[in-house]
Amino acid sequence: MDFSGIVLAGGGGTRMGVDKRFLPLGDKPLLSWTVERLRPLVDEMLLVALDTAPFADWNVRAVTDHFAGQGVLAGMHAGLAAARGAWALVVGGDMPLLSPALVTAMLQLTSAADVDIIVPEWHGELEPLHALYRTATCAPAAEAVLRAGKRRIVAFYPQVRVQVFPHAEIARWDPEGLSFFNVNTPEDWVAAGRYLGLPQDAPGMGVNADLPAADVTCDGDAPGPRECRCQG
Repeated sequence: MDFSGIVLAGGGGTRMGVDKRFLPLGDKPLLSWTVERLRPLVDEMLLVALDTAPFADWNVRAVTDHFAGQGVLAGMHAGLAAARGAWALVVGGDMPLLSPALVTAMLQLTSAADVDIIVPEWHGELEPLHALYRTATCAPAAEAVLRAGKRRIVAFYPQVRVQVFPHAEIARWDPEGLSFFNVNTPEDWVAAGRYLGLPQDAPGMGVNADLPAADVTCDGDAPGPRECRCQG
């Protein structure tokens, strides 16, 4: 098996006042958009979540963290440790605009890559939640830094070989960088529906966008794609 797709589905977060994974976006939940865009491109699909029960009928392998309460890196480690593929693409579960063309281009890089990570760089920022990881080396490297008490997503990067996939190359496949857009606020939720071309009367659009206002300030509130940041 060559490629695993790992979606970090989390759980328990209330940043938007509700569980955003299951927010309706058109005819399916937000999380389904991410899973369904990635599924045809990989050999197996994994979801990492605090509770796997809601995904019993999703036709995916669902796993939980080995390092409970240790954040996104712990979820990444759980997925990498469980993956059967030689390489795994790790993405966030709130990224409904993944570009199949960009993912395919990244997967093709692995055939000649003498590295352990292929990570996109967009507008000067690394995107570790849209990156490819060699499972045999990255799973133990992630475990080691977690055991050392480190939680930043990129904490194990210095221990492995990293190739940056540059902005200029990404723009060939995803000119607007929509693959890196993630839904953190009600406004993002509505914007995702617009990017997906959903009709104004679809769930998540227009008058149906009646989520409680989020009491949160996020980076990237200017128009355009919201970028993943390396936070720990």
